[in-house]
Amino acid sequence: MYSRVATATIRGIQSVPVCVEADVSDGMPVFEMVGFLASEVKEARERVRTALRNVGCALPPRRITVNFMPADIRKSGAGFDLPIAVAVLAAMGRLPHAVLDDVLIVGEIGLNGVVQPVHGVLPMVAEAKERGIRRCIVPRANRKEAALVSGMLVCGVENIGEVMRLLEDASWEKYAAEEYNIEETQPAVLPDFSEIHGQRLMKRACEVAVTGMHNLLFVGPPGAGKTMVASRIPSILPPLAEAERMELSKIYSVKGMLAGENGLLTQRPFRAPHHTVSVQGLTGGGRIPQPGEISLAHKGVLFLDELPEFARETVEALRQPLEEGAVHLVRLGGSYVYPADFMLVAAMNPCPCGYYPDMQKCRCTQTAIHRYLERISQPILDRIDICVEAPALTFGELTGQQKEETSAAIQKRVAVAQDIQRERYRKEGFSYNSQIPATKIREYCALDKKQEQYMEEIYGKLQLTARSYHKLLRVARTLADMDGGDRICDRHLEEAICYRSFDRKFWER
Repeated sequence: MYSRVATATIRGIQSVPVCVEADVSDGMPVFEMVGFLASEVKEARERVRTALRNVGCALPPRRITVNFMPADIRKSGAGFDLPIAVAVLAAMGRLPHAVLDDVLIVGEIGLNGVVQPVHGVLPMVAEAKERGIRRCIVPRANRKEAALVSGMLVCGVENIGEVMRLLEDASWEKYAAEEYNIEETQPAVLPDFSEIHGQRLMKRACEVAVTGMHNLLFVGPPGAGKTMVASRIPSILPPLAEAERMELSKIYSVKGMLAGENGLLTQRPFRAPHHTVSVQGLTGGGRIPQPGEISLAHKGVLFLDELPEFARETVEALRQPLEEGAVHLVRLGGSYVYPADFMLVAAMNPCPCGYYPDMQKCRCTQTAIHRYLERISQPILDRIDICVEAPALTFGELTGQQKEETSAAIQKRVAVAQDIQRERYRKEGFSYNSQIPATKIREYCALDKKQEQYMEEIYGKLQLTARSYHKLLRVARTLADMDGGDRICDRHLEEAICYRSFDRKFWER
């Protein structure tokens, strides 16, 4: 007899539909599986055989063939165990064929027949809904995640016995009765900018960077508060839009980091990998390709503390994602695309000991300083919009009683300026000033004749590249939006130039 079951596999963060076919016929006893399978899928044969025997459904001594369509896409992951078991049971006549229509089945099976959770259930169920499927059977541990897709009847099962009873009796409502209360995750209590004393320039730079979603670099001695300020950036980030929440949640689902949530992710991520992270850990990949840190920071912040301590090749791997907002991986098994539209925030010391240019404290040689700073290449600096110095705090600033501005007050101003940007770009394919393409710079960052002459001088004096010049104009556009202005003024250009010229203090000595 013949049967077929609908399931899916993950490619990047996208779900690819897969049809599992099973045929049980006369012939030499064999259990064969075909269809471009990864090793963990091939091993499902023994897991399914043993699990069915342990629940009282031993396979007959007949020829069993399982095929995975389409055959030209590599199937990986452990989520095929349950579809294989159901397809074989239906081909044996133990389950009705008609009930398998319009059903997505995903899950891993233990040798005792218990259904184990798998990664990537959210994108699988969302894609199945787009194909017209309205029912799905998933591991009970993944039920809450699958239920995030509205309009889908989700049945969570714990073992093969429950699956058989569900399909034999068509008792969908019985297994879907205990609905989870899908609520938004409660916002975490974030560190507040009011806890930071002094460092007004750093706070101003953070506000400008978040308003236009610009990349940001802090340079300063140890203990100046670079990490403390950066860790408070999430408190002024705008809330995620509904489409952004779903896209980000899919990434975390594929990574297996969505379990336990009450709903879609509601806060923009703040990822801060250690400087020992590998290129693969940062950009993604692996034997079974997985999203990396920059994809986990999608629509949020990637914070690289002690930037020169990262391996040079690791930092250089950020070049393309910073420009394109995505990671393109090509492997033997195919190509993968992971979203990576993030705001880069980095912090570093000006030299190995951290105290340059204070020669009273700095003991580094010029060669050591040069070698340290050269770990950050000019192409990477070109991709950083705002660079500011983090001076050491004075005793008065540290112990002062002056009331500092709260993150809530800063976020209100950020929201107003971002509303201006969204309204301006409502007909475009972007939302923030940092995303203005080079072809639109003249339209959205227009300068008068006098300003163009001034920028011509600056272009030569600072030895700007085309990329850094455009970034300077984008920052000036953000500063104008923060002032509520329609046009870029001289003061906006001057402040933007300060943010771009500061790096010359260290990289051109």
